[in-house]
Amino acid sequence: MENCSNGAVAGAVRVWLKFEGLAVLVLSVLLYRYTHTSWWTFGILLLTPDLSMLAYLANPRAGSISYNVVHSYVLPVALAIIAIATDRSAMAPYFLIWTAHIGLDRALGYGLKYPNAFGSTHIDTLRRKAAGAPASAI
Repeated sequence: MENCSNGAVAGAVRVWLKFEGLAVLVLSVLLYRYTHTSWWTFGILLLTPDLSMLAYLANPRAGSISYNVVHSYVLPVALAIIAIATDRSAMAPYFLIWTAHIGLDRALGYGLKYPNAFGSTHIDTLRRKAAGAPASAI
């Protein structure tokens, strides 16, 4: 039985979640290409959702709430629905950059955060590698 006592998934489920993130990233980038918007815009805005981590300066609970709100697919999908419903195609690059960012994070193992610590996520437990520690200890 594959599970993780720290709240993160393990084994094949972790791999599937990372591939799912990669799929969203690739689809978002491919669709972005059809918006004919500058790749400079994509590059500059790609990391903008990470500004939500500034709430960690207050405390881990506030940080996890802020991070999770911005790093959930709910808001960019809502923005896409609004764009489609109101025929505002100019909004497309922004929700595609946002979903690309979330997909990239998921592919790298950065999941939604638990309120106890920044490195405690639903996909993986992110730890700093101790100097000289073998990779298996991480």
